[in-house]
Formats: sequence, structure tokens, C-alpha cells
Amino acid sequence: MPTKAELKLKAAHIKLKIRKGDSVMIIAGKDKGQTGLVVAVDPERQRAMVFQENPEKAGEFRPLNAAVKHQKAKYQGQRSARVSMAVPIHISNLMVLDPKSGEPIRIGRKKIDDKVVRVAKKSGEVVPDGVLPTPE
Repeated sequence: MPTKAELKLKAAHIKLKIRKGDSVMIIAGKDKGQTGLVVAVDPERQRAMVFQENPEKAGEFRPLNAAVKHQKAKYQGQRSARVSMAVPIHISNLMVLDPKSGEPIRIGRKKIDDKVVRVAKKSGEVVPDGVLPTPE
């Protein structure tokens, strides 16, 4: 039987401070200190997929928090391989970067003109919604 707190959590709409397209810094884990772009967010599991621009190939992105999966050869002639795949990271291990200064910031919410917007706690400035870059 679920507890009252579990039922309340399940019924509530999940609001995250991190959105798709945000520039974030990883603050915990094996990729601590690296910055990247949020490509997808799963509000139910509170996880996000973070990718970073590949310095070797311009315009390509590589996953942060990648895991290595060992693939066994399925048929004769095929080789076994180690494949790097993207793994979602918990949003508590991410901090949004300030668009102006580039420093990690905490985010709050404020109602401005009958619209709830995200606000940087330190500076009080409105944090715009992230926009993913389009491939050319």
C-alpha cells in the first residue's frame, strides 16, 4: 500500500529546473566539471541526457556520462566490440550555466506578467529557455 507522501508525489505535476537545450555543468560523477548541452529530459525518472561538442570534429556531439557496452558477435565473421553509449544522468548532479557569465547557478521561479519564469538566484536575472542548435 503506497504511503500518503508517495500518492501525493505521483499526483503532482513534476516541475524540473533543467530543460532541454540548457547549458549545464556536471557537479558529481566521473565527468565532474565538464559542461554540455541537455538534449532530452525525463521528468518521471528525473534524469537528463547531456551531450558535449566534440573538439576533434566540429558540429558533432559526444555523450557525457557514457557507458561502455560489450557487444558479442552474433554470427560468424562479425567481430565483438566495445560500444560507447549515452546514459542519462540524474538532474541533482547538474547545474545550469548562467548565459552571461558562464558560471553554474541555482534556479528559482518567479511570476512576471502572469507568467512563471526561471530566475537565477544569485543575480535575479531571468534565465531564458534553452534552444538546441540545429545541424547545418
